[in-house]
Amino acid sequence: MKWGVIRFPGSNCDLDCLYVCQDLLRVKAELVDYRQTDLANYDCIILPGGFSYGDYVRAGAMAKLSPSLDALREFAEKGRPVLGICNGFQILLEAGLLPGAMLPNEHLEFRCEWVYLKCENKSTPFTEKCTDLLKMPIAHAVGNYFIPPDGLKALEENGQIVFRYCDMQGNITKEANPNGSVGNIAGIVNRRGNVLGMMPHPERASEQCLASTDGRRIFNSLLESLQYAKV
Repeated sequence: MKWGVIRFPGSNCDLDCLYVCQDLLRVKAELVDYRQTDLANYDCIILPGGFSYGDYVRAGAMAKLSPSLDALREFAEKGRPVLGICNGFQILLEAGLLPGAMLPNEHLEFRCEWVYLKCENKSTPFTEKCTDLLKMPIAHAVGNYFIPPDGLKALEENGQIVFRYCDMQGNITKEANPNGSVGNIAGIVNRRGNVLGMMPHPERASEQCLASTDGRRIFNSLLESLQYAKV
């Protein structure tokens, strides 16, 4: 089994993700250059956080034109898992691998803080080991997820909303929403369920010394689903 973490110009969470894969999960993993056009040898691909191409034009707008994105589309079409974190989520939206768009935070501020998440769907490869309530950090200025009402209805009906911002009791409130995202959405999957985009950083909540291990549940879920698929 081998995992890949795509490194774009401006990625800054690539080594964090690689550390979780190699040192905590003990899986073979490596950085993947954004110019690579063949991802066939990987079982899982992670798009890390950061500021790909300096967020010029829009966050993720330049990265979607990278050579590796055509290979990523083919990878996802085969049902293989793709995890996009923060900037990775933005790239997945810009590339059309997930529905919707990302807008600047409602208050126009960069937010770097801990948030609580309600796990809405535990039947994805990324969430089978997740608890109802998770604690993870965010760090973004463009995290205000938007989708028109008909699109939001489709997400809800298809079980594509995976995480919503909530308070520490699990209540989904406006006050718990750090960026103005419609429906307090913090993470979604595609209809097939193999592509997850999320704004919070699970790699920054994967060890007790980081104040939470809830993020590791996502990586452990993914690892177990891949191991089961190989049996």
